[in-house]
Amino acid sequence: MRLVTHGDSAPSSVNRYLLPHEHQVIMVRRHPAVLLRPIGEIFGGLVVAGLLSKWLSDAGGGEALVVVWWAWLLLLIRFVWKVAEWSVDYFVVTSQRMLLTTGLITRKVAMMPLAKVTDMSFQRSLLGRMLGYGEFVMESAGQDQALRTVPHIPYPETLYLEVCQMIFPSKDDADD
Repeated sequence: MRLVTHGDSAPSSVNRYLLPHEHQVIMVRRHPAVLLRPIGEIFGGLVVAGLLSKWLSDAGGGEALVVVWWAWLLLLIRFVWKVAEWSVDYFVVTSQRMLLTTGLITRKVAMMPLAKVTDMSFQRSLLGRMLGYGEFVMESAGQDQALRTVPHIPYPETLYLEVCQMIFPSKDDADD
């Protein structure tokens, strides 16, 4: 099984970090549940702005009303920013390593060679089980790595088995 979004090639924002001798095996965007908090903030802010608007319009606070809606507009802009950031964040597993690319303006690439992974697990909260995401936790032999946890991974069981098969290949796979 190959888990890759958008066809067989990585977007250029990810492809530039792949080495010439490695090939991409898995590439997924982080689960949209990353956006739950910003969505809650925007709707909560809308309710608060609506209630304050009603109260301030009855009290004749026109200037304060403008401030309330500008504050909600800032929440909306923050939400759009979070969606844009989510759209460029990818978890990539190649034939040699695992990468997590994040950031819209300041690009961050965390990496761990597959050969350095000594243990890997995943955990799922109740909300993660309901929505279909989990968190990978990787360990390497006594070293701090740039990539230790990968939160909000979609289809964690499938990805876990795929990555474990790459890290710990069977003897039959090693002979091929």
